[in-house]
Amino acid sequence: MDSKNLAHTRWKCQYHIVFISKYRKKKLFGRLRLDVREILRVLCKYKRVDIIEGAVCADQVHMCVSITPKIRISYFMGSLKGKSTLVIYDRHPEQQSKWSKAFWARGYYVATVGNVTEDAIKKYNTSGNNQKRPGRKKVKGPFFSSSK
Repeated sequence: MDSKNLAHTRWKCQYHIVFISKYRKKKLFGRLRLDVREILRVLCKYKRVDIIEGAVCADQVHMCVSITPKIRISYFMGSLKGKSTLVIYDRHPEQQSKWSKAFWARGYYVATVGNVTEDAIKKYNTSGNNQKRPGRKKVKGPFFSSSK
């Protein structure tokens, strides 16, 4: 996937997100599973979030998404889980418990996805330090290495 741009920014922010059903109950199958896929797709479209890949398992949802830097992950996940719960209970009232209104568990897992490895970053940083700029003095201090 290529990078995208805003007014003054080029970005490529991809995240792998996993969230589970309350008490890890294996209830995401059949018609409910198809509805959850559709609901999540529509909610992501409203937020202008691209779903790269996704899977709805029996007790969890995996999504690889591309989110603009303007949107915080915590805000996105709160709205996604909250709004999807409301729509799920609207379409499937038998899923709602009389004691708890939550369909999803409270937490989630998120990790960044990228094609830049730690070795590539180290190589970039070390190659940038070898170049000398004319007219610049060498700075010494507690935050600068004195290896040169």
